[in-house]
Amino acid sequence: MTIVPPPKTIAIHVHGDLLGDALMKLPFLRAVRGAWPNARITWIAGKDRTYFALDLAPLVTGLIDETIQQAGFGKSWWKIRGPLADRHFDLIIDTQRGVFPSIGLRRVRQRVFVSASFGFLLSDRKPGRGRTRPARLIDQMMELLELAYGGTPPEGPDIYIDPAREEVAAALLPEGKAYIGFAPGSGYDRKCWPLDRFIAVARAQQAAGRAPVFLMGPNETSMVEPIRTAIPEAILPEDERGAGVSKDPVLSIAVAKKLTAAVANDAGAGHILAAAGTPLVSLFGPTPSEKFAPGAPILRIVRAQDFGGEEMDAIPEEAVGAALKDLLKETAPAPSRPAKG
Repeated sequence: MTIVPPPKTIAIHVHGDLLGDALMKLPFLRAVRGAWPNARITWIAGKDRTYFALDLAPLVTGLIDETIQQAGFGKSWWKIRGPLADRHFDLIIDTQRGVFPSIGLRRVRQRVFVSASFGFLLSDRKPGRGRTRPARLIDQMMELLELAYGGTPPEGPDIYIDPAREEVAAALLPEGKAYIGFAPGSGYDRKCWPLDRFIAVARAQQAAGRAPVFLMGPNETSMVEPIRTAIPEAILPEDERGAGVSKDPVLSIAVAKKLTAAVANDAGAGHILAAAGTPLVSLFGPTPSEKFAPGAPILRIVRAQDFGGEEMDAIPEEAVGAALKDLLKETAPAPSRPAKG
């Protein structure tokens, strides 16, 4: 059952978005815009801040019209005048599951309210009987959107990369080569596959005629020298610019769009690669892939548990090399057939 008339104003509520969280939610945001291309979309971080109002703001041009940070939904639900009491939205989608924030948000004037909180008790739209809760966070969000839309929405527009960053990416990775990306870092050491194995897989790709590209974040400065020593020809985009390591996730996405395929830990860089549409080998150890797998269009997951361990070093180099080879085989263009004559 679709919303009639279509909503002109939409609010989407989250607790907050760190970089990886926001990147993971991009497919949902694109789908919201695909569902209602003419609506004014407000992204509300009820408790914390959102990267959509910070570093990723250029990326969501045309997808988000307004961001509100630290709106104050939570235990203040009992106050006579709650947050955003002077606002009205045709549709509110509440993507978090805390009961008190949902109660506070439900008090904001709206026409349709969709929320999974408290078993959909507060929601105007509810799933049918026999529903199985999706494991992945992005799929849980898409379920809410489909309830609001009344089905699967049309595909939304692509994320926006400004021309200046596209020019920088084109200069760093010029046409004529196949580039393979490697993202060896993470905000948590336990989520990092050993750097020497990343380097070994990268050297094998170099021997096959492909150029290794290492995507390095602010926490990976100690990895630069070992990579430079082992593979002098490797491309480290930010290092090539004299910028050290990447502090610009939008530029990282522009660079990722130039890659043929990539290998990444379960970290923000993996979601950057997925947001760019890069075919991806995603490595998991202590975190569940069922919940946090990135939304890459072509994805191979390699888990430590499949090799008898919980930690990342349980993953053998050969398994990642084989997954990458399989990925490249799938992404290779079909051979052209000779013309009949």
